Amino acid sequence: MPSKNTTEKIACELPSSLSAYLDFVQEVLAKLQSLGWKKEVLFGIHMALEETISNAIRHGNKEDPQKKVHLECELSLTRFWAKICDEGEGYDPDAVPDCCSPENLDQPGGRGLRLIRAYMTTVEHSDCGRCLIMEKLLDEGG
Repeated sequence: MPSKNTTEKIACELPSSLSAYLDFVQEVLAKLQSLGWKKEVLFGIHMALEETISNAIRHGNKEDPQKKVHLECELSLTRFWAKICDEGEGYDPDAVPDCCSPENLDQPGGRGLRLIRAYMTTVEHSDCGRCLIMEKLLDEGG
């Protein structure tokens, strides 16, 4: 069993294709599972990773095959950290309408970002919205 302070790092660059990230997500989930992360928590991480990467591909890079998505993850017994960056124009995350407001319930946008924020402990944006940094922390009880 790895020590509490052991951190595994994974980094890669993926093409802007909606099928390109599936192996990466499965690798992260398998490593977290081997570290003892519970199925319920892995579900949230899975959702957040898929939403973030697919948003980078679809909205950031606009599925431009010339652009890449840059991924970094740090995994430990009690911490999942990821940075996902696209090569798009960026956006203002505060300008994304609240999908739970009554006036937006029929609108298609904003749900992915809402899910990411719900499942992660912290979510930050940098580089004019081109990078999203998210972190899930487990308490000592897992």
